[in-house]
Amino acid sequence: MNASLSPYAILGIVAVYFAVLVLVAYLTSRRESENVDFFLAGRKSPWPLVAVGMVGSTLSGVTFISVPGAVGAGGVNQAFSYMQVVMGNMLGYLVIALVLLPLYYRMQLTSIYEYLHERIGWYGYKIGAFYFLLSRTIGSAFRLFLVAIVLQHFVADPIGIPFSITVATTIVLIWVYTFKGGIKTIIVTDTLQTVCMLLAAGFTVYYIGQALNTDLGGMTRLIRQSDYSQWFYFDGGWSDPNNFFKQFLAGALITIVMTGLDQDLMQKNLSMPSYRDAQKNMLAFSVVLFFANILFLSLGALLYIYSATVGLPATASSDLLYPTIALTHLPPVAGILFVLGIVAAAYSSADSALTALTTSFCVDFLGMQDKATKPESGEGGGDAGAMSDKRQRLLVHSGFSMLLFAVIMAFRVINDQAVINGLFTAAGYTYGPLLGLFAFGLLTNFRVRETIIIGGTRVPALLLVCILAPIVSILVDRNSAVLLGGFQFGFLILAFNGLLTFLGLIALSVARSEEVL
Repeated sequence: MNASLSPYAILGIVAVYFAVLVLVAYLTSRRESENVDFFLAGRKSPWPLVAVGMVGSTLSGVTFISVPGAVGAGGVNQAFSYMQVVMGNMLGYLVIALVLLPLYYRMQLTSIYEYLHERIGWYGYKIGAFYFLLSRTIGSAFRLFLVAIVLQHFVADPIGIPFSITVATTIVLIWVYTFKGGIKTIIVTDTLQTVCMLLAAGFTVYYIGQALNTDLGGMTRLIRQSDYSQWFYFDGGWSDPNNFFKQFLAGALITIVMTGLDQDLMQKNLSMPSYRDAQKNMLAFSVVLFFANILFLSLGALLYIYSATVGLPATASSDLLYPTIALTHLPPVAGILFVLGIVAAAYSSADSALTALTTSFCVDFLGMQDKATKPESGEGGGDAGAMSDKRQRLLVHSGFSMLLFAVIMAFRVINDQAVINGLFTAAGYTYGPLLGLFAFGLLTNFRVRETIIIGGTRVPALLLVCILAPIVSILVDRNSAVLLGGFQFGFLILAFNGLLTFLGLIALSVARSEEVL
């Protein structure tokens, strides 16, 4: 590692970074905040600020190092094939802007899963909210775990700090700058963190250009003449993991489900004055994200070109290429910006997730909806009721912070990368039932039967459908190459999972209420 970036230097960078975030939190939450401010920033967020900040929430620490690393690694997302997914994302964002946002604003939602209560009923509502809580908890813990390992290796281990202290300190710092201001603070800090990520990537490109003695035009020519410049893959058929149609459709579905049906990212949209502002935000955000992905893919191609030019040995993992070059071969400024970038990428995702988890639990399971969105109504016992809600919100926020700590430490105890990756992948399957639930609500006029009678016992059939669909999807996905002549679902397993849920809901909607099976 570059001698200028000692463990204490990196620790100092991270400390200054968090000090800035805490200062932003103080400035954005000096006034006592009501739940409506914590959950929705009083519905006064400016859309240009949200648009930039959402890029940081969408790009995680995994993306920050994995997307560049995949460019030259071969297999899925090789070269610029990831842009096929990004183009599918654009279609997904259009659907969100034109279909979902007007619906959410018309219903004046705080948690988007309240729609399921209105359309499908109590079971659908609770299942949708629970699956979000499960997915986001595991996903956020996984991303923080990966960054904590990096910090532990480069910072904490050399100076004798235990892993538990590293993780606890990180989560406490996130709690400090989010517990009071909530989404109002997150919108500003996410913007700052997006800027850090893009600056890190941009300056790395600049320093690689310097090392290769070329300018922007020269780097563009190098990428075009390399083996990493291919965008579109049509020849391999559906068995090719990079097939255009497969990647494009998957990109659209991923966006609709993991953005449009995800409380974390939708909460920022719901914090604006009107759905017109939210639509402007979504369209502006998608354009910024499109070019941000081009930047990261270009960075990936240049990392491989630089590596081949100077004769660097291959890294153990493609994910290690970016940190290895930034921290050991480029000027110290590049290493400093890399540290800022990866920390920003990880924590812009984690801090907004913590706020969204708190919001969903408070609204969907503690019933704070009326008092969150209509404080003037006088419900909840006036000032005493409001204070009680704030205390509850603080306890929930603290509880999810401790839960993230516990899950990260569990990953550490497991200490098996295959098992941990499996847990993260399994958490992703829970978005399939969300897709099926919302599709059923939006595309049909049927009323689903939440329970059926089996052997004289009333069973929550809707719950069974939403549990069985992910299990069947996992089994089919793992055996699809054998069952379907070499075809592999890839990201399209999300569509299959959602379709199973949708068909199960259709079956329930036509069952007689007293039918005995």
